[in-house]
Amino acid sequence: MYEITVERPGDAAEVEALYDLCFAPGREALSSYRLREGRAPVSELCRVARYAEGGFLGGAIRYWSVEAGGAPALLLGPIAVHPTAQGEGLGAALIRESLHGARARWARVLLVGDAPYYGRFGFERLPDIEMPPPTNPERVLGLALEPGAWDGIAGVVTAGDARD
Repeated sequence: MYEITVERPGDAAEVEALYDLCFAPGREALSSYRLREGRAPVSELCRVARYAEGGFLGGAIRYWSVEAGGAPALLLGPIAVHPTAQGEGLGAALIRESLHGARARWARVLLVGDAPYYGRFGFERLPDIEMPPPTNPERVLGLALEPGAWDGIAGVVTAGDARD
């Protein structure tokens, strides 16, 4: 069994090691990482999942404030689950738990990912939102945390957001 908690500063090195394990070398070259460079994540939404026995880090999720077409939004990611813990529903639990917390302060979330996986959480393709290149536009997905939050929003995603 695992426990999901808010990521603490002391978790950072272990979370980064998990991301290194789960993602290909050069992950920092992706467009999403350019939006994160030199910025702190939205700490109250970042979560870690640890197994009760031994405190093994099974997964982690982070969020970043961005602007999408000039509107404030959250950028979900990265999310990672340790290879030995995959298939146990840990990733889904991290997403649900963190999105629940985001609803109090945010209207919209976006990510770059696989529609079949993220669609089950309500994410849909955002055809009018452009991530920095090189990003496959088919993988730019969004979720409205408030009804209609993505209506009329179009344009480029940038790192600028006064909520930092």
